[in-house]
Formats: sequence, structure tokens, C-alpha cells
Amino acid sequence: MSRFRVEHDSMGELQVPAGALYGAQTQRAIDNFPISGLHLGRPFIRALGLIKAAAAEVNLAQGHLQKSQAAAIRKAALAVAGGEHDAQFPIDVFQTGSGTSTNMNANEVIAHLAVAAGAKVHPNDHVNYGQSSNDVIPTAIHVSATLSASEQLLPALRHLKKTIDRRARELKNTPKTGRTHLMDAMPITFGQELSGWAAQIGSAIERIEDSLKRMRRLPQGGTAVGTGINADPKFGPAMAAQLKKLTGVKFESAPNYFEGMAAQDAAVELSGQLKTLAVALMKIANDLRWMNSGPLAGLGEIELPVLQPGSSIMPGKVNPVIPEATAMVAAQVIGNDASITIAGQSGNFQLNVMLPLIAYNLLQSIGILSNASVLLADKAIAGFKVNKARVNQALALNPILVTALNPVIGYEQGAATAKQAYREKRPILDVALQTTGLSKGELTKLLDPLALTRGGIHR
Repeated sequence: MSRFRVEHDSMGELQVPAGALYGAQTQRAIDNFPISGLHLGRPFIRALGLIKAAAAEVNLAQGHLQKSQAAAIRKAALAVAGGEHDAQFPIDVFQTGSGTSTNMNANEVIAHLAVAAGAKVHPNDHVNYGQSSNDVIPTAIHVSATLSASEQLLPALRHLKKTIDRRARELKNTPKTGRTHLMDAMPITFGQELSGWAAQIGSAIERIEDSLKRMRRLPQGGTAVGTGINADPKFGPAMAAQLKKLTGVKFESAPNYFEGMAAQDAAVELSGQLKTLAVALMKIANDLRWMNSGPLAGLGEIELPVLQPGSSIMPGKVNPVIPEATAMVAAQVIGNDASITIAGQSGNFQLNVMLPLIAYNLLQSIGILSNASVLLADKAIAGFKVNKARVNQALALNPILVTALNPVIGYEQGAATAKQAYREKRPILDVALQTTGLSKGELTKLLDPLALTRGGIHR
């Protein structure tokens, strides 16, 4: 048997692998773009399948498809959405900027499956009826990113926040040395420190949820240039309603198709919020790394869970691998955002021409942020232990506690006392007994680290 079969499109005949479900246009794209080996992944293919299934239902209801055609297209499209044919989507991310090749890839696969089921279906005339790559691909970006963020990222962030909140409650009465400029500062509790992390994640959740309001607006129905040529005037709103039915997400028809196709501002906005989340995760990861540093020559305030050997040459070494991985994810997302920002500027007149790049980077950012957030919660924050002996020792020796004496002895005498404590490497309480004239009882009360974490003036 031949390893190839002959397919044709408007440009002529072409050989494709005999077992492939796609046709000539997909094969041309495979031949034209051997660039990176990167492909649009599961979330995007799922969105394409859902769009094609929704279109079949809408076109049937509007009288543009026969019942047998619509049924066959819908069944094949839902199989694509469900992940049954992912291997049939081999086109490189770096392709035509409209994503036409990927849209036709979906049309050809779905048509092939429908024909095999006995229906008379053409990839352009039936699967793509009332549509253009120019509105399908932007819509697929919105659908895939919205679903991935709603189903994967937001639950992961809520889990991370819940984990941080729980540890903050557990450590609300455990004081430690605060740090500004990486230098010793007034004390705080571990609970207060972690509350800042939890607030960062909470704000990130709010920002992403707000951005998804714009992502739920779909440009489907604009067809070639935003005018809706060759589509039923009711096609766009009906598509949004059908996708809402298929997914449970409140998609709506974009109020202006020209914006939704010529620009990718909503995707750029969402990417910016993902970048902000990445910045927050980088800060949290680095705090954990610093707190865990040592364990002898660093801060050694906490001990992260031991997950794997840290060196191929130094026995017994253990590294903060989860915070490190999280920091790398953050760096990747920040880079992805830079690419999406540049791509978002490439809306030339009526169409953005970097759509596949936006889709790939946006979905990668969502995916890796989701996974890293869960790992950070479960394999770092949930299980770290506080080295109370080390923390208490640092607190006792911290001359900055003298700040609490300012209202009693004044800044100048406080500075002199702190400098003497630094110079002599003695606890601030011992030095203050000599320099302030205050009793040990008074000083113990004024310099109590836990009391100082509550703010206010101590007298």
C-alpha cells in the first residue's frame, strides 16, 4: 500500500500521508513552516473543536446546513475538542499570521471525519460556513484562554492563597526579624509576612477575573474584515450563545468585530495581568529562598521540605528547587508577555497578523503559572518548618529593636545604643541596661519582639 494519497485544493494536487485526517492545505503548511517544532496545544485545539461544533449547530438552526451534515460536523468537532485527534494538528506555531493554516487544519480534519461517517461535507463550504480564519482564530484565542484561566489558573491561585492563609494563621504569633534593603529591621511575625504574599495572590486573582470580562467577548461573526460578509447577521450572537451552552462560560458577542479582529488588546491585557502574577510569584519564591538560605551560613530561618539531592558532587546538599522552578516560570511568563506585547501591535488595518504567537505564548503562560502555583503551595509553603532557635537568636541580637525606645530615650541615644550593640555583638537588651537608665523589666516590656509586631507607640 502507498504511504501517501493525493489530495487537492484550489492550488492543485498534493501528496499527504495516507493515514492523515487532514488535507492539502494542512500539508502545504507543514511543508512551508518547518521552523520550531512547536505546535498549538490542547487548549487551543479544544477551542477550535468547540467553535466548529457550535457553528454546525447555529448553521443548522439558521437553515444553512442539512441535518445530516450538521450532525456529522458536530460529532467530529466534539471529538476534536475532546482530544481524540490532537496528533492531526502538526502545523508549526510560526506560520501565517492569521492562523489560516490552523483553521483549515481543523476544517479538513473535521470534514474528513464527517465524510468517513457518510455525510457529504466540504471543509470550506460546510465546516467553515459563515466563518473566516480572521474571526475563528481570534475567537479561539479568547475561548481557549478564558477556559484555561477559569478551569486551571484561578483554581490553582485560590489553592495557593488558601495554603498561604493557613500557614499565616499557624504562624501569627511567631516573630522574626524584619528586613528592608536586605538589612535587619523591626520585627514582624511570619504570619504578617505571609499575609503580604496572600494579598498579592488575592489581587492577582481579582485582576485576572476582571480581564476575563473582556476575553469573554467574541469576534466570531466578523468573517473576513469585520463586516460579517457571507455570514448570517445573527451568526455571531448565536455562536456566543451556543459556546456558552457548550462550556458553561458566559461568552458574549463582541460589540465591535473590527476591534476584536484588528486588535488583540484583551489578550495583551490578560497577558499583562499574568506578568503581574509572575512578578508576585518571583517575589514570594525569592523570599522563600532567602529565608531557607544556609542552613549554617545563610539566614536559616526556615527549612523547606527536602525533595531531592542538591548536588552531584557535594553530598548532603539540598536546594530550594520548587522556588527556583517558580522563579524560572516567572521569567518565562515575563518574556512571553514581551512577545505578546509586540504581537499585539501587529494589527495592520483589519487584522492582527501574529495571532498564533499570541495564542501559544498566552496559553503557555497560563499553563505553567497554574502548575507552578500548585507546586509552590504543596511542595514548599505547606510544609516548611520554622527554625525558632535561629530566629529567636537573631531577634535577641537585633540592635534595630532600639527603635521602640525612641519615644522614651530619643533618636540620638537610641542610635548610640544600637551602634554599641553592633560593635560589641551583644544583645540590645544588655546594652540598653547600661545606656538608658531603664530597668530590666521596663526594657523587657518595651523590647518584646511579639509586642512590637503590633505597631503603635510603646512606653
